[in-house]
Amino acid sequence: MIYVALLRGINVGGNNKIDMKLLKETFMRIGMTSVRTYINSGNVIFVDTNHNKDEIAQMLQKAILDDFDLDIKVLIRNFNDIEDLIKIMPDTWKNDAIMKCDVLFLWDEMDTEECLKEIEIKPDIDTVITVMGAILWKVDKVNVTKSGLMKLVGKPMYKKMTVRNVNSARKIYEIMKTINGSV
Repeated sequence: MIYVALLRGINVGGNNKIDMKLLKETFMRIGMTSVRTYINSGNVIFVDTNHNKDEIAQMLQKAILDDFDLDIKVLIRNFNDIEDLIKIMPDTWKNDAIMKCDVLFLWDEMDTEECLKEIEIKPDIDTVITVMGAILWKVDKVNVTKSGLMKLVGKPMYKKMTVRNVNSARKIYEIMKTINGSV
């Protein structure tokens, strides 16, 4: 099965620095194959045929602690999870000078509906779409400081999610499709 590991909080603001080449080696050391990284924010696409998502997350968190002395939370999604998300994501959503569009990937213990109750969604500013295990969020850049998304950072639930912009989510999917075609 093809997976993506989304590492939370690495290489952000000079904290939790991990070199992607070394991270790739960590994945290969514990048995992952076809390992590819995308940008410096902890997106690792790989193949594993022996473990489920929870087992993979635990293995990777331990390996990262062993190799980098960092306690990093790792969220695992498989090819079908990402494909479902991409199919729901509007083609017009981009992360650019005009709009900010993010995917809030939720840890499994975070219920999407419960999460939405805690988030302030401003109807005239925010556009929100939910999908299993994620929330897609769009706001025009001129309104970003008024968005409910900005208030999310201080909430306890923020630690149970990892955020990628829609451009990154699409690129991750493209890499996964490439691996899928070669496996």
